[in-house]
Amino acid sequence: MVYMRKFFLLLVLGPVIWGIGIFPSYGAQESIMKQEKIARRGILLVAFGTSVPEAAQSLTEIEKKVREKYAGTELRWAYTSKTIRTRYAAQGKVMDSPETALAKLMDDGYTQVAVLSLHVVPGQEFHDVYQNAIRFSEMIGGFEKILVARPLLGNYDDMSRAVDVLARIFPAPADSGEGVIFIGHGNASHPSDAIYVAMDSLFRTRAENLFVGTVQGHPTPEELLPKLAAAKIRKVRLIPLMTVAGDHARKDMAGEGPGSWKSILAAHGIESEGVFSGLSQSPEIVNIWIDHLDEIISKM
Repeated sequence: MVYMRKFFLLLVLGPVIWGIGIFPSYGAQESIMKQEKIARRGILLVAFGTSVPEAAQSLTEIEKKVREKYAGTELRWAYTSKTIRTRYAAQGKVMDSPETALAKLMDDGYTQVAVLSLHVVPGQEFHDVYQNAIRFSEMIGGFEKILVARPLLGNYDDMSRAVDVLARIFPAPADSGEGVIFIGHGNASHPSDAIYVAMDSLFRTRAENLFVGTVQGHPTPEELLPKLAAAKIRKVRLIPLMTVAGDHARKDMAGEGPGSWKSILAAHGIESEGVFSGLSQSPEIVNIWIDHLDEIISKM
C-alpha cells in the first residue's frame, strides 16, 4: 500500500516537479545546448585526387581562389581515391577521405559545412560523397546543416557554359584537317556517362571538328573514328576533360600503350598531340565550380 501511494504521488506530482525546474525537461536541456552551440562554418573541397605534382598544383590554385573569396572560413581537403590516399601515406603525408574529413570537422565543433565536389560529372564517386555527407546531418550530434554543391557538369547550363569556354581556349580551324578531342574519364555502367555523349553533340554546335571521347565509357575511340573520318580529320589535339591532367591523361589518353587514344588513332592514320592541361587550370572553368559553391553557401 505504501509503495502504491509513492507511485501515485510520483505520477501526479512528477510533471509538476519537472516543470518547475527541480529536474530540467528534455526540451529545456535541448534549448540550453543550442544556446551553447556557436555556429561555425567550414568548407570541404573534395576531388578524386592526383599524385602527379604538376597536376596537384592546379588544385592548389583552386584552394587559393576559395580562400580569397571566403577568407576566415575553415577550408579542408579530401580525396575520394583510396589509391591516391595510400600513395600519399607512403610518403608520410595524410590525405583524408571525405568521410574522415567530415568526422574531423564535426569533432572540431563545426556546425555548418559546404562541400564542393571538384568532380566533372555526377558519377558514382559524386553520389557516394553526397549520400555519405547527408548522413552526417542525420546522426545525433551531427551537423546542423551540410550542403553538397553539384560537380562541374551538373546541368545543361553548366555544360553549355563549359563548352563555350573550352571551344574558345582550344579552337580548331574549319576545313584544316585538324580537330580537338576532349577526353573524359567515363563510366559505361553509370547513367552519368550519357553526359559525355551530350557534350560531344554540344561541341559540334560550336565547331564541326570538336569532339568528346572517354577512357572508360562512351564515346569510345571506335565510336568516334567514323565521325573523324567524315570530318576528314588527320591530326588532333587530345585535351583532358578531367579536373587534373593526372595518370589517365598521361597513360590512357596520350600514353604509348596499345590501348591509349593516341595509339588507337595512330593505327588509323590520325596523328595526335597530348595537351596536359586539366580543367582546373582554366580560371573560367574554375569559376563554374566556385559559382556552385556560392550557390550552396547562400542557402546556409
